Amino acid sequence: MARITVEDCLNRVGNENRFALIQLALVRLRQHRQGLPYLIEGKNKEVVMTLREIAAGVVTANNVKQFTAKPRHQAPAPPSPLEVEASADAEVEATAKVEMEPAVAEPVDPPTQTEEI
Repeated sequence: MARITVEDCLNRVGNENRFALIQLALVRLRQHRQGLPYLIEGKNKEVVMTLREIAAGVVTANNVKQFTAKPRHQAPAPPSPLEVEASADAEVEATAKVEMEPAVAEPVDPPTQTEEI
């Protein structure tokens, strides 16, 4: 695939407005980071892929808000009360099995004082 240039993207955005291009690219980058797939084929970094989408005319300022983000990862379901109780019971049993050795302090010699004459 040919190299993508900012000029290609600016032609799609119009009026040589670099600020509009940056705003459009940022919105689309955030959508990618939230899990939206790329609309074109490629194996480049996300910034380059976003610029390729803009240069191809697939993503425009008019349609960028139509894409909806899908979460990449679902949060794990919280454990049920029975699972929490079973986990706590297993932990108590494991700690009860550990034999605790009594702490024995080693004797310390008292400091000796020497008298200087």
